[in-house]
Amino acid sequence: MIPPAGTTLHLRSLARALLPAFSLLVVLAGIAWLNPRSISYFGFSLMLNLAIPIVLATLAQMFVILGNDLDLSIGPFIGFATCVSATWLYDAPMAGAAILVCAVGAYAAMGALIHLRNLPSVVVTLGMGFVWQGLAILVLPQPGGQSPEWLASAMGVQPPFIPFPVLAAAVIALVVWFLLERTSYGVILRGSGGNPIAVRRAGWSLLKIKMTLFALAGLFGVLSGLSLVGLTTSADANIGNGYTLLGIAGVILGGGEFVGGRVSPIGAVVGALTLALAASPLLTFMNIPPDWQVGTNGAILIIVLTARVLVSRRQEAV
Repeated sequence: MIPPAGTTLHLRSLARALLPAFSLLVVLAGIAWLNPRSISYFGFSLMLNLAIPIVLATLAQMFVILGNDLDLSIGPFIGFATCVSATWLYDAPMAGAAILVCAVGAYAAMGALIHLRNLPSVVVTLGMGFVWQGLAILVLPQPGGQSPEWLASAMGVQPPFIPFPVLAAAVIALVVWFLLERTSYGVILRGSGGNPIAVRRAGWSLLKIKMTLFALAGLFGVLSGLSLVGLTTSADANIGNGYTLLGIAGVILGGGEFVGGRVSPIGAVVGALTLALAASPLLTFMNIPPDWQVGTNGAILIIVLTARVLVSRRQEAV
């Protein structure tokens, strides 16, 4: 008996939505098979030690992609935030906090520039990436600095039963999901990527929306830098460069689209956790040399995205 078209469409939509979680389960299954002892409280704490900065960087990129843009400066920006956090925020907390607030404002201004001048976000953010990199080097020419004690203590929390990275990722995902899916302004933000003309006709300022999305990206970039300093207890101007591509990959792996305002906060967090686990623990347990791990990560991402494209095409064919 052939199922109704509506049922088939629903099942394929469900399969597409569950693909990020399935990818995470596959990675976890591979880790459990290669090293069963790693599937424990302390195992997850070690494997996901640097997952929170990746999660926050992925969400920062998600807000920009939500507005049909792409941010190539988030990695250097996170590096700048780490340098400020390990120097100014440690020596002069008020001045350091003011610098980080101004940095978020600069991100909002970058969104305004892109909207008002109708400039390609890739070009503007690529140029700003060099600016943030240069500022980071000016703040901290050599790796060093020191994490504020309160920040290191916050990132060193060990809650019972659930490892801190898992608990923090779940809380962050739920908070962002609620803001985007269950608040009126969150609906407007999502609508600006899917149908900006309708949002403008409804009386909402697309300029303010673009500035809000970039300000949120800057805020989560700062949070990513803060968490990174809290975990590593020092800073480096180049420490965040890899987070640009990781953020993009996490959003896409989590079900996001480059156009149409289609993103999933929970999927993005799941995608970030998948990349955090596949980036080192899984490939290390597979005895893959470090020089080959970057390419292997790319292969894993291509396989997952290919599966998602196949599901999407079958869904559109119904």
